[in-house]
Amino acid sequence: MGLRDELLKPIWHAFTALDLDKCGKVSKSQLKVLSHNLCTVMRIPHDPVALEEHFKDNDEGPVSTQGYMPYLNRFILDKVRDNFDRLELNKMCWTLCAGKNLNINHLLITDEDAFKIWCVFNFLSEERYPLVIVIEEIEYFLRRLMEAMGGSWEEERFQSYRMQQSRRQRDLSAWEFIDLVGQGHFSKGMHRQTLSMGIKEVFQELILNVLKKGYMMKKGHKRKNWTERWFVLRLHSLSYYVGEDLTEKKGDILLDGRSCVESLPDKEGKKCLFIIRCSDKSFEISASDTKKKQEWIQAVQSCIYALRHNQVSPHRAARHQRRELRRKLQAEQDQLQEGMRQLQVASEQKQRELEAMRKKLQDTATSAALEERKRMQTQHELQERYRADLEREKMVRQQMERQVAQKSSELEQYLQRVKELEDMYHRLEEALEDERQARQDEENMRKLQSRLLEEEACKRAELEHLHTQQLRAMSQTEAEKQELEKERKEKESALRAAMVQLEQLENERRGALQQYEEVTKKLESATNKTKSWKDKVAHHEGLIRLIEPGVKGPQRITNWGPAAFTENELNLREQEWQQRKNQPPKPPKPSKPPKAQ
Repeated sequence: MGLRDELLKPIWHAFTALDLDKCGKVSKSQLKVLSHNLCTVMRIPHDPVALEEHFKDNDEGPVSTQGYMPYLNRFILDKVRDNFDRLELNKMCWTLCAGKNLNINHLLITDEDAFKIWCVFNFLSEERYPLVIVIEEIEYFLRRLMEAMGGSWEEERFQSYRMQQSRRQRDLSAWEFIDLVGQGHFSKGMHRQTLSMGIKEVFQELILNVLKKGYMMKKGHKRKNWTERWFVLRLHSLSYYVGEDLTEKKGDILLDGRSCVESLPDKEGKKCLFIIRCSDKSFEISASDTKKKQEWIQAVQSCIYALRHNQVSPHRAARHQRRELRRKLQAEQDQLQEGMRQLQVASEQKQRELEAMRKKLQDTATSAALEERKRMQTQHELQERYRADLEREKMVRQQMERQVAQKSSELEQYLQRVKELEDMYHRLEEALEDERQARQDEENMRKLQSRLLEEEACKRAELEHLHTQQLRAMSQTEAEKQELEKERKEKESALRAAMVQLEQLENERRGALQQYEEVTKKLESATNKTKSWKDKVAHHEGLIRLIEPGVKGPQRITNWGPAAFTENELNLREQEWQQRKNQPPKPPKPSKPPKAQ
C-alpha cells in the first residue's frame, strides 16, 4: 500500500464524519476547513482560491466524495512529501470522526487506546470503501494482541466468533472493531492496564514500525562514558531515549544499505559488545547478555538487508502477502463457484434431456407394445404353417431312416461310409434348424415374409437334390466295394509271394546256422588242443601254468612271487626235490623242444 492509499483512509473517515445527513455529501465550507487542516498537517501551502475555482460550476449545495476526490488528488496528495508526522494527521482525522461515532463509556479501554486501535484498523483494512476489516486480519491482530499481553490464544472462542460473522455475511467497520477489542471478549481475565499495554505494543509494531526495543548501554562520542539508553529499532533508524516513555530523545542511528553491524570482544569491563558502522559514525553498544546481543545484531542486520534490497518493513510485507493470499483464495473460490454454476447448468440441461428421452421412451414403448401384439399374431400363424412343414419333414426323415437302416444291414463292411452319410443327414437337420431359426428371426422384421417363403421353397429343392445325391452316393458305394474287392485280391497275391520269399529266407537261415555250428565245433576242438599243449609245456618246464581261482587264505611267498604256486604244487615239488637229493647225480641231458600237437 503506497503513501497515497495510507493517507486516503483517515481522510475518508474525516469526510464521512462531516456527512451529517449520511447522504454521502459535505458542504463546501466544511471541505474548506478540512482542506486547510490537511495542508497544515502535511506541510503543504494552502491555496483557498483553488477550491473555489474547482467547484465554480457547483456553487450551491454540498459536494460528494467523487466530486472532492479530484481536488484532493490534484491540490493536496500530488504535492505531499514524506516529511510530515503521519501520527499528527491521524490524530486530526480521529478528532473529527471519534466524537460522532465512538462511545467509550461501556468499554474497557481509554480514548488513547481507541485511537491506536483505529490506526491499526486503517493499516489492516481492505483497500475498498467503505472501509472494513476482514476476519483474517481480525484474527491476526487478536493473536498479536494476546502475544503482547502474554496470554494464550483461545482457538475455540474465535472459531465460534468466526461462525457468527459468517452468518452475518459482512465484515467489521472501524467502530465495530473498536467495540470488539474494547469489550474484552477475547481478553477476559486480563487487567485493563495489561490490555492497554498490549494495544500499545501492537500499535508500535504495526503503525510506528518498531521492530525491536529495550535497554542497552551506549558509549558516548565525546566523553567516552557508558550510559544506559532505551533503544527503539525501526527500518531506517535505531533511536535511543532516556526512558521507556519516549519523552526525551537523545539521538538516532540512521541505517542504510551501506551500514553494517559487527560483534566486538569484551573490553573496558563491558561484555556483550557490538558496533554499528554507519556512513559518518560508528556506535558501540553493550547488551545485557549474549542472547540479547545476538537478537539485536540479527534485527539490525535484517533492517540493513531490507534497505539494501529496497524492501518494506516486515509487517507491511506480511500484510501484502496475506492480501495476495486472500486474492488467490477468492479467485479460486470464484472459479470454483463458476465451475459449480456451469455444472448446475449442465445438470439442468441433462435433466431436461433425460425428461425428453423419458417421454420418447414411453411413446416408443407404447408403439412397441402394439407392434409386439401384431408380431405375436403373425408369429402364431407362421408357427402353424411350420408345424405342418415339420410333420412332412418328419415323415420324409423316417422314410430315409428306414432306407439307411436297410443299407446298413447290407453294407456292414462299409460302416464308415454309412456314418459319413449319417453325418450328412445330421448336417441336413442342422441346416433345417438354422432355416427355422432364420425364419423366426426374419418374422420380427415383418418386411421379409415373402422372401422367407421363397427361401423355404429353395431349401426344399435343395433337400430333394441332396436326397438324389444320397442315392447317387449309394450307387457309387457299390462301385467302390467292387474296387476294394479287387484291391484285396491283389494284396492276397502279393502276400503269397511274400510268404514264398519268407520260406526261402528261412531255409537259407537254417543252412547258415548249420555252418555256424560246424565252425563252432572246429573252434572248440582247436581250443582243447591248445589247452592240452599248454598243460604239457607247464608240466615239463614248470614255467607255465593255468591261472585258476585260488583259495582265500594266507598266501605263501616264493622266488616266483606271492601265491605263484598252490599248496599241492609246492608239496609235489618238495617230494621231487627230496627224491633227486637222495639219488646220485646223473649227467645232464640236452632238453628237446616239445612237439607240436
